[in-house]
Amino acid sequence: MTTEPTPPPQHLSPAWTDAESRTTPPLVGDERELLTAFLDFHRETFALKCAGVPAERLSDLAVPPSGLSLHGLVRHLAGVEQWWLEIQFAGDESRPLQFYSDDDPDQDFERLDGDFAEALAVWRAQVETSRRIVAEAPSLDATGIQKSTGQPVSLRRILLGMLAEYARHNGHADLLRERIDGSTGY
Repeated sequence: MTTEPTPPPQHLSPAWTDAESRTTPPLVGDERELLTAFLDFHRETFALKCAGVPAERLSDLAVPPSGLSLHGLVRHLAGVEQWWLEIQFAGDESRPLQFYSDDDPDQDFERLDGDFAEALAVWRAQVETSRRIVAEAPSLDATGIQKSTGQPVSLRRILLGMLAEYARHNGHADLLRERIDGSTGY
C-alpha cells in the first residue's frame, strides 16, 4: 500500500468519466426530475473520482486508519443500488447481492478480489437497472417494503437516502483520490 501522491493523470477516460460531459442538474423541474438529476450527478461524480487512477492504486487504503478504497466503494455502491431499488423497492430478490453475504457482510470493502474494471461494470449495470426501476415507477409515492422493518418505504424516501449515500461516499472518494495522486475537484 503506497500513500505517497503520484502525479495527476494527463487525461480522463471517455464516457461517464469526463467532467465536461457530466450533466449539471437543472435549476427548475418537478420533484422526480430534480431528485433523479441530482442522483445521476452524484453517480457521475463518483465515476470521475475513479477515472484515470492506475489499476494498481484503486485498492489502496490511502487514508489510514480507514479501510476504504475506491475499489471497495464501487463494490459497496453497486450493492446499495441493488439493495434499495431492486430488492427493497421493486421486490426483486432473484439475484444475490454480489459483494455481500450474511456470513461476510463487509466483503465489499475487505475482500477486494477481482478486478476493478469488473466491479465498475457491475456498478454501471446496476445503475442502469436502478434507472429503469425509477423510470417505471408510477410516482414518488409508490412503495416497496423495507426489509429491516417490514414497513412500506416510498420511492421518494429511497431516492433521498441514495443521494445521502452518494454524497457521503463521494467525500470519501475525494479524500482517497487526493491521497492517491493529488487530484481534487470534479
